[in-house]
Amino acid sequence: MQRRLLLTTVLALTALSAGAESPMRPYPSGASRIGGLMNISIVDRTSGAELPIYRHRGEYWVAGRPGARYAIRARNAMGERIMAVMSVDGVNVVTGETAGVGQNGYVFGPRERSDIAGWRKSDSQIAAFEFAAAGNSYASRTGRPDDVGVIGVAMFRERRPEPPPPVVTPHPSRDEYSNSSRERRSEAPPAPSSMGDARAKAAPPAGSAGNADMAAESSAGAMARQSAPSPSLGTAHGRRETSYVGKTTFERASSQPDEVIRIRYDSRENLVAAGVIPVPQRWPRPSGPSPFPGSDPGYVPDPPARY
Repeated sequence: MQRRLLLTTVLALTALSAGAESPMRPYPSGASRIGGLMNISIVDRTSGAELPIYRHRGEYWVAGRPGARYAIRARNAMGERIMAVMSVDGVNVVTGETAGVGQNGYVFGPRERSDIAGWRKSDSQIAAFEFAAAGNSYASRTGRPDDVGVIGVAMFRERRPEPPPPVVTPHPSRDEYSNSSRERRSEAPPAPSSMGDARAKAAPPAGSAGNADMAAESSAGAMARQSAPSPSLGTAHGRRETSYVGKTTFERASSQPDEVIRIRYDSRENLVAAGVIPVPQRWPRPSGPSPFPGSDPGYVPDPPARY
């Protein structure tokens, strides 16, 4: 089995809870969390608010602010361990490799939640995720600019140990039963010492305790962009921060992810220009006299006094 990272950061204690969602649910524009096995959202670390997630032409989008630090907030919605391989701009957030679903990731215990706030530098440090111009992104600076502007989470269930086959005890034949019965009747009663020996030997099968332990362990394991008014966004390699992790083992139930979340991002100006974020339509003023030339609230005032 391969070694995987298990989150132990203090940030996990401050993550928001979220209800489990169906992987196929058509999330409305303006939702803040998506996902089935895990609830995924993007958090503005300055305000602490989860950014609205907009659905446009089959894709999910969030609007970022240049210079703002953010985190990928993840909560395991299942009662079993889930491994999440995460990428930003096509780069694995743990190893820095060009991202692939077969790479290392974070392991979340049942219902566990945490904020993944940066590029993993060591067992105790990260470099913060920070929205920046695409040319200043970590991916661009390391020669991989093609996938700037996307966040991905590939989720895997854990392989569970198969219980051993039940022990089948053959039933004796009628002749064997009759012979053994006659032999027992012909034997003399055992001496007290031999009775004690017989009781000592009448222990449960050797495999029964192992089967119980294995069952307990198994249960516990249990948008094309239009002309943009502002530069496109990427994720920079931000300042160093303290963040601790430990290591654990995790065997995937399948080599293919059980669920993949993809969230694209850009500046609000660009998303408005591309039609991702709807803009309220203003009522057009008609030509000629207007029946509603003003909008001040109140009641009908008295007319001015005549001269």
